[in-house]
This record gives sequence, structure tokens and C-alpha cells, in this order.
Amino acid sequence: MSTNRLVLFDIDGTLIDSGGAGRLALVRAFNQMYAKRDAFDRVNMAGKTDIQIIAEGLAAIGETDTDGTVPAILEIYLQELVDGIRTASTSIKPGIIELLDYLATRQDVQLGLLTGNIETGARIKLGAVGLNKYFPFGAFGSDHRDRNRLLPIAVRKHRKLNGLDTAYRDCIVIGDTPRDVQCAKPYGAVAVAVATGRYGLAALRETGADYVFEDLTGAAGVVKEFQSAGN
Repeated sequence: MSTNRLVLFDIDGTLIDSGGAGRLALVRAFNQMYAKRDAFDRVNMAGKTDIQIIAEGLAAIGETDTDGTVPAILEIYLQELVDGIRTASTSIKPGIIELLDYLATRQDVQLGLLTGNIETGARIKLGAVGLNKYFPFGAFGSDHRDRNRLLPIAVRKHRKLNGLDTAYRDCIVIGDTPRDVQCAKPYGAVAVAVATGRYGLAALRETGADYVFEDLTGAAGVVKEFQSAGN
């Protein structure tokens, strides 16, 4: 019997380049609420959940994360994201379509998302480039503010949706930041790091990722290798 594999993708920097639409939408949301345009000037957003990023932005301008604050910011953020994504220079990263098309043909593979984006924001971004169809479920920043808690959530959602139990060792987490690796390795999942975001090959190799690529062109071969290894 073949082993069920769960392949989970990050979004920004891994699947797509959203043309800065997410950051701009957050900046505009903070400007509307607090008349501040510099809340995220010193915030490194890479690999963090939207909720964590908002909390850091609030701290940067001396505001507190009180009840109702984050939902109010997110409501404005989503409105701005819908508007901004229409004019942003969005693109799909190299090798993604070929890899997704290959994985979608595999009966022993299920595709999902593991992303810091809140779910509605994730769907807006992927919808702009036609990728939502590949991902029936995922673990999102709206599920937990700590990215390191998202892999178990993805596995539970997979079980609920598909009725399949998948061991962490049979999960592949693909992302472009050290945080993508960090959220996979403690569970024994396979971590694939790709240098299509802000981190280069050298920085990603230092994370201890199982595989590090310049981009995902030809990555289907590595997935085949992992599948054939079995457990």
C-alpha cells in the first residue's frame, strides 16, 4: 500500500510574488486607523503570520493589541488587499505550475497550504493568479498566530476533509524563509527551502532544510525520490 503524502506550500515568495500587495494593504490599514505610515518600516514580515506582523506593527507605534483591534485592522486590510491585488505586478514563481500539475495527478499525494496569511487573504492572493484550484485546504495565520503551531493544524484539517491520517514524517513543507523550515523540522517533516524570496541559498542551507533549491524548476523529481524512499 502506498503511503499518503501531504505536501504543504507557503504562498508569498514560494508560490507567488504578490507585488508587495500584502505589505501595502497593511500599511494602508494602519494609516487609516492610526494615521501612521511607518509602522512596518522596521518589521521583517518574512515567514511570520499576519497576526504576528500586526502585533509587531502595533508595538512599533506604541499601540496595544486590545479586544477588537486586530479584527478591525484585518477588515480594512482585506478591503485594501482586494483593491491592491488588481493593480499589483503578481506572478507565479518558476516551476510552480509544473510541480503542482504533477502532484495533482498523484493518488498518494494531497496538496495543501501552510502560510502565515489569514485564510481570506491567502485566497485573494492565489485567486489573482489562478492557483486556488490546487489547494482545497490549508493551515493559515488565522488558525494560529504562531507559525510553528500550523503543521498539526494542517494535518488535522487533512484528516477531517479527506479521512486520512498522515504522519508528520510523511509531510513535506515547502517555503522560502527560515521560518518555513523551523515550523517543519521539530515535527520530523521534510523541509524544502527555495530561494525565490528574500533569502539566498547560503542562508537557507544554514537552516538545516532537507532540500534547498534556487527555484522549484524540476522539483517534481525530488518529490518522486522522496516518495520512492517510503517508510
